[in-house]
Amino acid sequence: MRFKDKVVIITGAGQGIGRAFAHAFAREGARIVIAEINEANARAVAKEITEGGLEAVAITTDVSDEGSVDKMVKATVEKYGHIDVLVNNAGIMATIKMKPFWEISVEEWDKLMAVNVRGIFLCCKAVVPIMKAQEKGKMINMSSDTVLMGRPYYLHYVTSKAGVIGLTRALAREVGDWNINVNAIMPGAVETEIPRESVTPEQLKAMIAQRCIKRRETPQDLVGTVMFLASDEAGFITGQIIHVDGGLVMY
Repeated sequence: MRFKDKVVIITGAGQGIGRAFAHAFAREGARIVIAEINEANARAVAKEITEGGLEAVAITTDVSDEGSVDKMVKATVEKYGHIDVLVNNAGIMATIKMKPFWEISVEEWDKLMAVNVRGIFLCCKAVVPIMKAQEKGKMINMSSDTVLMGRPYYLHYVTSKAGVIGLTRALAREVGDWNINVNAIMPGAVETEIPRESVTPEQLKAMIAQRCIKRRETPQDLVGTVMFLASDEAGFITGQIIHVDGGLVMY
């Protein structure tokens, strides 16, 4: 119960990696805020958690919209009084169709950037005043090892995840005086219940063969890292990027 009574906001927690995070933190005693654009999914995950006797609330949130994010944070503070951890997990990935960069439309580029980069900026911006006032807080952003691999045919996604790294490092410099930690995780190709068009079976097989640990990556492989970064044990770690990809990329 190392997160007993801690308030943890997880964006995009209505499915996939975020859902796994929500369950893991709840089992450790945290009060979970599922900030998710899909209301039905958010409520379903919250119900899964509360039916187990743990605490969670679903708040419909569009992370790309400043008003929506501000309302989510305000509702969280009104309900719980504080915010201890923000996990910026929401992002556009599974629906991406791989294509040469010149076939990516401006509209598609802007929509992805609005969620994957602006969404993190807005969520961090909204929670920092609360964390500053309490002189502590943890923010964890989800990047991707595609940045270091330079994977082709979804340039907007790779670019957005590179932006997450820059945001993480610069923000850590700005908020460190208030004892706020900002770190990021670089997963590999994580297999969830969500169908994906951006990784073919052949590509996945090739990536597994290149890993030091030659098996598929699941959301549970990320749970230990996110919980460590959110814990008191990681109190002197900030501005760092941790790879969790079975040794596919080393940096």
